[in-house]
Amino acid sequence: MLNPSFEVDADKIGWITFDDPDRSLNVLTEPVMRRFGEAVDAARAAGREGRIGVVVIRSGKPDSFIAGADIDAIAGITDRADAETKIRLGQAIFNDVASLPIPSVAAIHGVCVGGGLELALACRYRVLSDSKKTGLQFPEVMLGILPAWGGTTRLPRLIGLQASLDMLLTGRRTDAAKARRMGLATEVVPDTLLAAKVRDFAIAVSRGHAPLPPKRGLSARVLESTPPGRKLVLSVARKKVLSSTGGHYPAPLRILDLLAAHAAGSVEASLAAEVSAAADLVVSPVCKNLVHVYYLREGAKKLPGVAADVTPKTVKSIGVLGAGVMGGGIAHLAADNGIRVYMKDIRHEAVTGGLQHARRTFDKLVERRRLSKREATQRMELIGGGLDFRGLASADVVVEAVVERMDVKRAVLRDTEAHVAADCVLATNTSSLSVDEMASALARPGRFCGMHFFNPVDRMPLVEVVRGASSTDIAVATVHALALRMGKVPVVVRDGPGFVVNRILGPYLNEAGYLLGDGASIERIDAAAKLFGMPMGPLRLIDEVGIDVSRHAGASLHAALGERLAPSPVLLALGNTKRLGRKGGAGFYLYEKGEEKGIDETVYADLASVVPPRREIPEQQIVNRLVLAMVNEAARVLEERIVTSASAVDLAMIMGTGFPPFRGGLLRWADSIGPKAVNYDLEELRQAHGDRFAPAPLVTELADTDGRFYRAFP
Repeated sequence: MLNPSFEVDADKIGWITFDDPDRSLNVLTEPVMRRFGEAVDAARAAGREGRIGVVVIRSGKPDSFIAGADIDAIAGITDRADAETKIRLGQAIFNDVASLPIPSVAAIHGVCVGGGLELALACRYRVLSDSKKTGLQFPEVMLGILPAWGGTTRLPRLIGLQASLDMLLTGRRTDAAKARRMGLATEVVPDTLLAAKVRDFAIAVSRGHAPLPPKRGLSARVLESTPPGRKLVLSVARKKVLSSTGGHYPAPLRILDLLAAHAAGSVEASLAAEVSAAADLVVSPVCKNLVHVYYLREGAKKLPGVAADVTPKTVKSIGVLGAGVMGGGIAHLAADNGIRVYMKDIRHEAVTGGLQHARRTFDKLVERRRLSKREATQRMELIGGGLDFRGLASADVVVEAVVERMDVKRAVLRDTEAHVAADCVLATNTSSLSVDEMASALARPGRFCGMHFFNPVDRMPLVEVVRGASSTDIAVATVHALALRMGKVPVVVRDGPGFVVNRILGPYLNEAGYLLGDGASIERIDAAAKLFGMPMGPLRLIDEVGIDVSRHAGASLHAALGERLAPSPVLLALGNTKRLGRKGGAGFYLYEKGEEKGIDETVYADLASVVPPRREIPEQQIVNRLVLAMVNEAARVLEERIVTSASAVDLAMIMGTGFPPFRGGLLRWADSIGPKAVNYDLEELRQAHGDRFAPAPLVTELADTDGRFYRAFP
């Protein structure tokens, strides 16, 4: 069967239908694009001969239109000339669509992203279903590239500069209702009537009954109609991009450059600029690293180490033990994904607080127009709570999120096990305590594992699924599937101190304390980390986590891993002050109503006994000490088989700490400079600063064999 196919019906409508027989989604591979070009030529000929008066482009898939270009092809392009050739091919085919002498209609239901949206923009009209599954998106910027088959050119000419920037620079999804308001959708029709409504629309436009083009708002028209207005819009956008990315991501800046030069010029010049910019970007290291991260995320949907015939337990309802901020966050997340929740605590006030936390999170989504008030109310109704165990009787999974004390967790889990179904999966949200030690308190340890969310639950994408020594495949598979259903990125790890993220982050935060003790300033330490690409500096992160929480975590790692994790004297002294970080209004920084207001210079006086007068430490030395401390600990994590692949380490660090995606991950970065260089630098740091920098045996082994982390742990 040809994909796409072309046929003509009795109403003189030409139908081009994408339906890849080998994939669940339609993807624009080069053979598919060439076949699409042939179908467009056939439609042109049929129109010229009077056999059709309109052409409709649609999908044969039940829940998607077109999922964009082939990511594998993007990953494989390393030659700039080859990139230009492939981009021009796509542009030429979509230009043929745009130049058809008969009306063209894109009938869109479900996923419509990247090249699929560019195809739709090349059509004269776009009819969308009102399904929640329907969404338009340009995710190219998240892969380090830009929409180069006409998307960067046609979108602003259709919906205006400001609305286009929101889609092009963020990769944000646009639903059907918003697309209609923006003028991106010509019409939005009921999902169940899409086929009939598209036919009616096609017949109408073929007879000359064309709908009026949408009118943009007056302020947008006035602002964007003059060079000074466009310059102002683009200047504001550029400042925002630089503030959020630190200039590490070239794609959004190239998009802004292209629009500055060509948004008001000819389409031909703009398309040519797209080719040049996209060809530069697609062969860049940033693009290759971001595509690598895309593959990491896709890989997280698969479950390593579990038999293929294991089916996860279907989860209709969950229980949450502990109704604090974490418990309320987990409850909100579950309800937001259609799962009924019961929060149990030992105090009415705590249950009320947990419900209020979930309610506030839903209210924020309403304020941001991510949910309607009705949808928020319906989801909030899925959450209940109380002091007894009866609400847990029907739970398929129960997540424990009580105070981080082993004796309390063991007692709570043991009591809970007696009140839930025999096949209920119990999970602990612990961030630092042993899953195996908790399991020893249970009669059915096989139905128990870790499910470590990161705070704030609604924003942090990672969940560490902790497989204990007794955890069965069904328990791990169920929690892994539940994390995916909740929209999270699960990484399966083995039980061990700090698991993956907190263990690797521990030396990084600790080294920031040692740097302070060597005379580096708070400002310089955090600035160096941010210039490397971290979302915030390590000292600012300690404030965010909480100084008391950080001290407890550091003490736990020290007890478990020995002297290389001995807390720095500065952080020990900080823990003896009354500073709590952001939640207390003061740490390394000052906070007002939770907002950071700058460095608290008085912290130097509080730490005068362990912090010497400030001195200049080169930025690269700061970066080396911070980042190589993480690489070294990551090597030990692999040695101990806490995880079995370098990619699992990198995915966990990107999703759990914000390690810069443009670098591809911690160990991909280490591989890029080479383990020989890593080993050499660690030895130099060891000589200068002590045995905490002693290279892990794996680092030395890779250096001696000219190996790589990704080759040794694929």
